[in-house]
Amino acid sequence: MLLTIATTQQPATDLGFLLMRHPDNVHSVELPFGRATLFYPEASEERCTAAITLEVDPVALVRGRGAVEDQYVNDRPYAASSLLSVALGRLLGTAMSGRSKQRQELADSAIPLEVSLTPLPARGGADLLKMLFEPLGYEVSADPILLDPAHPDWGVSPYVSLRLAGELRLADLLSHLYVLIPVLDNDKHYYIGEAEIEKLMRKGEGWLDGHPAREMIVQRYLRGLGGLVRAANAQFDERVEAEEAEVHASRDAAEEAIEKPIRLNDQRMERVVALIREMGATRVVDLGCGEGKLLRALLKVPGLSQITGVEVAPRVLANASSRMKLDTMSDGQRQRIELLQGSLVYRDKRLSGFDVAAVIEVIEHMEAERLSAFEAAVFGHAQPAAVIITTPNREYNVLFEGMAPDAMRHPDHRFEWTRAEFQHWAESVAQAYNYGVRFEGIGAEDPGHGHPTQLAVFSRADATKVAA
Repeated sequence: MLLTIATTQQPATDLGFLLMRHPDNVHSVELPFGRATLFYPEASEERCTAAITLEVDPVALVRGRGAVEDQYVNDRPYAASSLLSVALGRLLGTAMSGRSKQRQELADSAIPLEVSLTPLPARGGADLLKMLFEPLGYEVSADPILLDPAHPDWGVSPYVSLRLAGELRLADLLSHLYVLIPVLDNDKHYYIGEAEIEKLMRKGEGWLDGHPAREMIVQRYLRGLGGLVRAANAQFDERVEAEEAEVHASRDAAEEAIEKPIRLNDQRMERVVALIREMGATRVVDLGCGEGKLLRALLKVPGLSQITGVEVAPRVLANASSRMKLDTMSDGQRQRIELLQGSLVYRDKRLSGFDVAAVIEVIEHMEAERLSAFEAAVFGHAQPAAVIITTPNREYNVLFEGMAPDAMRHPDHRFEWTRAEFQHWAESVAQAYNYGVRFEGIGAEDPGHGHPTQLAVFSRADATKVAA
């Protein structure tokens, strides 16, 4: 089996620093079941490719102290599987951890990466490949492999040659492959126990928690062992909840206290609802819906046939359901509302086809380096006809009583933009994804500092249903 990882980030030979493997040398590691070898078929300033081959000894799989399989015929010696994940961990463990002795800044950066892997079991086909990798920002393509090239009439095998392309950290790429290769194979070559949960939590940190297919990934990674699957999902939920509970608690305690005297949150909801009415939308999604304040307001708008709220934390979604009284809602109203657990930085086909996406006081809670993933997921993949985004105006903060200089309104805010910064970002996104954009403010305008909340309305250039 052959795995290649290439980059055009210049100087491309810095890939050797990231992998901790010099491009001029061949690097091998002995494994209980064979040998993994890394070498560089090309290494120039413009493009560098690292190739990893895994040679599996079929006898070692079933004999001696290093035995990892029962004695039966299988594809382990020939196709990518959990054996390759083990090899990656042994050969590139430091790179997978995100550490680099001489290029740490580069290791922390998203760079263009291309991957080729063959032959890869894809027990689920092309749809499964896209379900797993596209939400993580990859372009995915796969060529089926014939059962026998000499007999094309026999049809294709369950194996493919996979190609991935994306811009991300190398450590993230390696972690994705480590977890998802066994998921595609839907099997493992060793005993599955509680240690696998810890491994999955560690390798999946930062990306698996909110993946749209998380439950299926956990199910297949743990070979469907019910007790382990339930324990792993519970730990993922707890990790998400621990982060989100703090965010929502501090939002209530801090931001609302600052903005309450001018009813700013009420004004935001009123203006967003008014815009959605003006657009004549019928299908609206609230991305980062929290406990559902906007959703409750939208239920009062006639003509909306579908209202969807998306939030990463299950407990917050449960609170939204409770506040909207979904259990006692009439059938007609209940059919209009849907709550989904999901992340705004992953491509999710459930979020496609909406007239309007509302993103209200959300982007400032994201790490700046994750904004590009949010942009790709919402504007590039979901492509609603219109997007409404609100965010604080940092220039106005000096007018809030009791705010310390240079403080932000919310303890969890990663940034707060000036009007010029917000407009620059919004115009760049609009240009990149073929949207138009216009701006307005919410709250009383100060001559020198503007409105307390800034708002952008994006309209897709080819959309005809919803007015700009």
